[in-house]
Amino acid sequence: MSTETGVEASVGAKHRATGRPMSTGRAGDKIFVSAARGSGILVLVIMAAIAAFLVWQAIPALQKNEASFLTAEEWNPNGVPARFGIAQLAFGTLVASFLALLMATPVAVAIALFIAFYTPRRLSWGLGYIVDLLAAVPSIVYGLWGLLVLAPAMPDVSKFLNNVLGWIPLFGGDDPGKNSIFTASVVLAIMILPIISSITREVFLQVPQANMEASLALGATRWEMIRMSVLPYGRSGMIGASMLGLGRAMGETIAVAMVLTSVPGINIHILENGGNTFAANIVRSFNEATETGRGALIASGLVLFVITLLVNMAARAVVARRKEFV
Repeated sequence: MSTETGVEASVGAKHRATGRPMSTGRAGDKIFVSAARGSGILVLVIMAAIAAFLVWQAIPALQKNEASFLTAEEWNPNGVPARFGIAQLAFGTLVASFLALLMATPVAVAIALFIAFYTPRRLSWGLGYIVDLLAAVPSIVYGLWGLLVLAPAMPDVSKFLNNVLGWIPLFGGDDPGKNSIFTASVVLAIMILPIISSITREVFLQVPQANMEASLALGATRWEMIRMSVLPYGRSGMIGASMLGLGRAMGETIAVAMVLTSVPGINIHILENGGNTFAANIVRSFNEATETGRGALIASGLVLFVITLLVNMAARAVVARRKEFV
């Protein structure tokens, strides 16, 4: 009996070390393992099919392009000859998205901690429901709010930041306005905040109760308990939630298109009017695009697809380094 227990323990340890599911030989387990493996393969096949379709549709337009696709700031695929590049679109997308992430993540984590550990149980349930509800609000609602409420109030904020932080190139410039990359990043930050907060809260609630009770029993304050027991355990979950929020920010269309004025060329001063992103450019230009123009938009979508994939791969690599907390 003890020998069989030892063998089973060694087999279980082997499967835990390799990260592979342990099959008991039952028909249900075999079906589940096959279904899970098939689902994973199906996701990879779908991603490969999307990438292949984008490449196939983009090649004719890229062959007609008379400018450098990666470095040109001009976007005129409907002209003769066609000239277009993604430099401005990549700059606007990355700057607006990462600014939104920097603004949203600390607030989202603070909200998650407050709901999970500082509010009474009944109140925390209601606040959690509200946060989850905000995550489901359509982006056009945020866009209308940004256009009608936020944008008119942004000139004063932009001028203040320009006066205080103007020595930093991003916040420099001579004419801070309301329809800028900074305004778009604020709208994106508000959009992704409920997503990050909701997922992070669920991660915090999975922290073993014994860990928290042990910290409190040793004399730790509530904040010390959170710092020593909750945050290390939930670090990988916070990273994953942030990357999901970043993915939505990078792919947002309507909200950005409504608050950001499209002006050709890269402007490193994010407080000044003008800028563009991949998604906003696609939604603005698609109706008027010719065949070459549609191919150019699909090519820009392919670049956005690759950037998003690389960001998620980087996030996955960071999470993999924290396996001891997963």
